[in-house]
Amino acid sequence: MNNILKIILIFIFITSCSLDNKSKFWKNKKITKTEKENIVEIFKKDKALNTELNPNLKISFYSKGINKSFLNNFDNNNGRINYKGNLQNISKFKFSKIENFYQYDPEILFSEDNIIFFDSKGSILKFNDASNLVWKKNYYTKLEKKLKPILFFANSQKTLIITDNIAKYYALDIDTGELLWSKNNTAPFNSQIKIHKDKFFVIDFQNILRAYSIYNGKEIWNIKTQSSLIRSQKKLSIVIVNDAIYFNNSIGDISSVDIESGELTWQSPTQSSLVFDDGFFLKTSDIIADIDTLYFSNNKNQFFSIDIKTGSLNWKQKVNSSLRPTLIDNYIITISTEGYLIIIEKISGNIIRITDIFKNIKPKVRAKIKPTGFIVGNDNIYLTTDHGRLLVIDIVEGKTKSIIKLNNNKILRPSVLKQNLFIVTDKSIIKLN
Repeated sequence: MNNILKIILIFIFITSCSLDNKSKFWKNKKITKTEKENIVEIFKKDKALNTELNPNLKISFYSKGINKSFLNNFDNNNGRINYKGNLQNISKFKFSKIENFYQYDPEILFSEDNIIFFDSKGSILKFNDASNLVWKKNYYTKLEKKLKPILFFANSQKTLIITDNIAKYYALDIDTGELLWSKNNTAPFNSQIKIHKDKFFVIDFQNILRAYSIYNGKEIWNIKTQSSLIRSQKKLSIVIVNDAIYFNNSIGDISSVDIESGELTWQSPTQSSLVFDDGFFLKTSDIIADIDTLYFSNNKNQFFSIDIKTGSLNWKQKVNSSLRPTLIDNYIITISTEGYLIIIEKISGNIIRITDIFKNIKPKVRAKIKPTGFIVGNDNIYLTTDHGRLLVIDIVEGKTKSIIKLNNNKILRPSVLKQNLFIVTDKSIIKLN
């Protein structure tokens, strides 16, 4: 009788939630006023920084960028790229329109002079530098195509690794597009893919970090951090430093795992485990790593510095951003959701300059604009926004030098390959000199 009762209760719970917006599986049920009174406030809504601080302060950087013109999107993004283009529109790489664009934050994969991306039906597209299609492959069934899979990429020598948000993962020959192997997981994936030697690592919707063989996709080990029905609202981040993997999950935990054994070294929660309402809207930035420190922020007005060996908190600042920060010299560069360029001393956590880069935009327009990502090229910051703009900002003085209007409203973080700037839209990749 007890077992029957348990089954009934589970059924009632599942039917009250949804896998998508229609069924409401990943959404929490409505909470009554009475219930809310008994819920401890978890995400305190501190007022975001919205006042300039030392806006005229010039920042001195001792290096002129890193000695390469190419930055792999899956790197930690430490340092500046040797890029300073004239931003003339050269060409477009076109494909069918992608849905749920901002939630999954898809990124280009560069392979030598080629770029690899996907379309709305899960077709993988390989373009050469002249914008010509080299090959197009699709290994999904008719039913899977209707689900409009979002793909994530990583490559190891000549092997292209693909994971997606419908629980499939597989590998292709990067030169020909030939399928090498294909597997299915118990849950969809939603994270970066990181490769180390003969393994690749990825996180699924169950907050499980999984290690797979590059050669055949066989699972080597897995580790579950925290059970949760909360689906991450942003692609989860993975960083490899020496022999350890550092990653976040959907409820704000940061974990360290031994790369060979898969054993948990430490875990640090950044939020309460009692997640209601606001917990479903947590968006965390990519993690970036220094020698002994991890840095990341979120849309709950929190920027963290975490000791890489122990997981203990070095400092926390009130910065509201889910964008990937950049570490340059002794400074951390980030841009808040409200449009403020913020420079932080990495050791102390002190904010030394806040510059309002949207101050010349009309208030009604400004309220609708959100930054979507940035990179640092030499002495400029190249910032994209969700209303189809590319801003060029002088990083030393914090002043906006130019604003370039692009044809598409939905654009993501820019990338650089061979002195060309690439911007992903929901239906094309724009190439700028």
